[in-house]
Amino acid sequence: MGLLSHRMERSEMKPGDHIYTWRAGYTYSHHGIYVGGSKVVHFTRKKEAGTAGLDSAIAVSSLLLSQGGSDECPTFPDCGFQLPDSGVVLTCLDCFLRGGALHRFEYGVPAAAFLAKLRGGTCTTARTDPSDAAVRRAMHLLQNGFGDYDVFENNCEDFALYCKTGLLPAAGGDGDGGTGIGMIGRSGQAASAVGVPLAALFSTPFKLLAAGPLGMAAVTAGVYCAGRYVTDIGVRKDVVKVEVEDLAAHLGWRRAKAQEAAAALKKQQQPEKKKAAAKSLLPLKRKREICV
Repeated sequence: MGLLSHRMERSEMKPGDHIYTWRAGYTYSHHGIYVGGSKVVHFTRKKEAGTAGLDSAIAVSSLLLSQGGSDECPTFPDCGFQLPDSGVVLTCLDCFLRGGALHRFEYGVPAAAFLAKLRGGTCTTARTDPSDAAVRRAMHLLQNGFGDYDVFENNCEDFALYCKTGLLPAAGGDGDGGTGIGMIGRSGQAASAVGVPLAALFSTPFKLLAAGPLGMAAVTAGVYCAGRYVTDIGVRKDVVKVEVEDLAAHLGWRRAKAQEAAAALKKQQQPEKKKAAAKSLLPLKRKREICV
């Protein structure tokens, strides 16, 4: 198990594997579920105006250009299959990788190994369900969607994590008892992106006690690792098991809760706006009284 990632060969893949590949010079990783037959189901932005999702369109186009094609993926005729108004897409392995290396996401890792990882989005302490369950969930979501894509709250890693574990944040849940972790998805990659600036911010008081630059760096690294750990799906207390057939209802319940909260906030702001409007009319009213 490497500190950065777990590279694998294609011959080692099995249906139900959670795989990923690094992109843009290790800036971010893209995740999916291998369903067999050199095919991968993964999550991107939704189709718009009859075009494929951004990730899948770029992937297929880049492969065609590299192989001189012009009409379809040379590996898999149905590569890029994606229902309208859905971000879940089926592509061949080549288009998923875009020439990048293949890695397997690790499940059930010990806490020490998790903390030793240099980057988030490569492993979790959570236990995985059987591989056939992961394939079944992925194929079901290909036909039914996985909600709206969001970089921080509902991304490709969140999709793959759900397929492997069946876990989702509970409606209105908060990962650590009110600190806002519930606003971050299950993705370790998103937790890392948020964790870097937060680590620098929250570790500032402790840096004053650290002896020199090395001590300051150690404190910041410690806060960063702790933040990654408490947001891991295997550690969080606000996650629940959701059957894939009930997923739409679960996501709808969460959206309804969010809409209720927005409506309550709007209702609360209305009296304040009326008071402000009344105050703005008061000088005009007094002026009219003086004129009379």
